[in-house]
Amino acid sequence: MLKNLLLVFTLLMASHAAMADKQVVGAAEYVKVLEADLAFLSRVDTGAASTSLHAVEMHVLDGVNINPADYSEAEQKSVVRPKMRSNIGKYLQFTTENEQGERHQGKAKITDVVAVRNSQGLEVRYKVALAVAWQGQAKTVEVNLRNRSKMHYKMLLGRNWLEGDYLVDVERNKNLK
Repeated sequence: MLKNLLLVFTLLMASHAAMADKQVVGAAEYVKVLEADLAFLSRVDTGAASTSLHAVEMHVLDGVNINPADYSEAEQKSVVRPKMRSNIGKYLQFTTENEQGERHQGKAKITDVVAVRNSQGLEVRYKVALAVAWQGQAKTVEVNLRNRSKMHYKMLLGRNWLEGDYLVDVERNKNLK
């Protein structure tokens, strides 16, 4: 019995120590994408594996340019994804815009191509590495790029940004919308 209590106590202390090293973010936070020098009101989404940023006018420099919207859902994995994967390591030029209407045209190296299933169906997206800063602390994460113009939040912070550094308190920042 004493052995079990000691084990539980040790686990609780280890858990508390790990949590003490993490900062608490709310369900929505202002973050800055350093490469674009733009601040975004971002939705924190623990259900999303990766971070997503609003991007339009995407053009691969010296690569194969393909518009996934021109293909059926069945062709997304068999046709679109392999063509887009051939661009990994090349640069993608794109325009992003925050909720304030501030725009930035930038470019970043394509690190991956992912197929994402959402309410609109299957989407194939480019991923690029970007530095995302919150309260002056920057973290570089892979960000998938998609047109989020019809969405309230132009940036979504996924688990890859949260992992290892942040805990989410949904009560915090309720007034940010």
